[in-house]
Amino acid sequence: MVDVTEALARIKRGSDELIVEGELVKKLESGRTLRIKLGLDPTAPDLHLGHTVVINKLRHFQDLGHQVQFLIGDFTGMIGDPTGKNQTRPPLSREQILENATSYQAQMAKILDPGKTLVMFNSEWSDKLGAEGMIRLSARYTVARLLERDDFSKRFRNKQPIAVHELLYPLMQGYDSVAMKADVELGGTDQKFNLLVGRELQKDFGQEQQCILTMPLLVGTDGVEKMSKSLGNYIGIAEPAKEIFGKLMRVSDDLMWRYIELLSFESMETVRSWKKAVDAGRNPREIKVLFAKEIVARFHSLEAANRAEEEFGKAPQEMETIELAAPPGGLPVTQVLKLAGFVPSVTEAQRVIEQGGVRLDGERLSDKTIRFNSGASVVVQVGKRKFGRITFK
Repeated sequence: MVDVTEALARIKRGSDELIVEGELVKKLESGRTLRIKLGLDPTAPDLHLGHTVVINKLRHFQDLGHQVQFLIGDFTGMIGDPTGKNQTRPPLSREQILENATSYQAQMAKILDPGKTLVMFNSEWSDKLGAEGMIRLSARYTVARLLERDDFSKRFRNKQPIAVHELLYPLMQGYDSVAMKADVELGGTDQKFNLLVGRELQKDFGQEQQCILTMPLLVGTDGVEKMSKSLGNYIGIAEPAKEIFGKLMRVSDDLMWRYIELLSFESMETVRSWKKAVDAGRNPREIKVLFAKEIVARFHSLEAANRAEEEFGKAPQEMETIELAAPPGGLPVTQVLKLAGFVPSVTEAQRVIEQGGVRLDGERLSDKTIRFNSGASVVVQVGKRKFGRITFK
């Protein structure tokens, strides 16, 4: 017999909102295997740690014995999710979507048990709708309701174009929940509107409504913006082990705890004991090492994690400590190199980075857009002879 209180606590860990908690409690108390839905449009070939926040939550449901339904949006991906966009997204071809989907499945298998994961494609039912089915589905929702969505309403007020196919996206995502008979759907906080459409359509189709669990958007390594490849503040799960380890070691001590809550599989009891130890004087860097090794081992191996830790530790220990002030939004690495006295100008800093002459915590730096926020600490090496530990206040 599953302890519902314990299961609910695990499900809610790190989450932003649960709609409706009482309904989920009843579903859990029924003892039946729940169908847990997560849909992703594979619009790019690689996942980063921000994507894994919701996939980790699927793992929690899977460990509790429920049926994970991992939905590949090969149909909706061709529409393009307009969430958070101020302009129409260019649609991808079915071939591009399927190629990316293959990559997604391989990366997903590092978190979920492939043998217990049902991978589905929404073209299976969406293609069959046809023109008549799409019209009948559209008749179940009003334009006024769709325009309540924040990004649509902003674009409408600003007289920015909204293509008709974009209005169909929430409907198609909602129809996925009907076709899958989902009991629970997961998504980021930015997906709340779409997830609610699924609840309403299920009710309209005479089904029991799905519960909704939204997860926060993971802040990137800069500590400011959400993790994004376009912003350069991401940690890709397909990156080399030493890159993942180094990036995680460079996040601020404050951000480390948020990453642990959302990304670690350690129990909350263990996390609380870590926090208590740090409050009592333990170096938070030791906790960061444990967490970084866990993440590297998940996506590579324990051996790779140990090697990454060893290489990271080879940076010189006897060195000058330099303290710099980080403004809101962070201090650009090029400014860091100049202010620390490693280079005479920002232009020279850019040149040295481009030539591969800069290392951060032992890792060669190639991204000139990295910023450092208050609380961060990093070992910087320029060339073979200039070293320094830089802390940011």
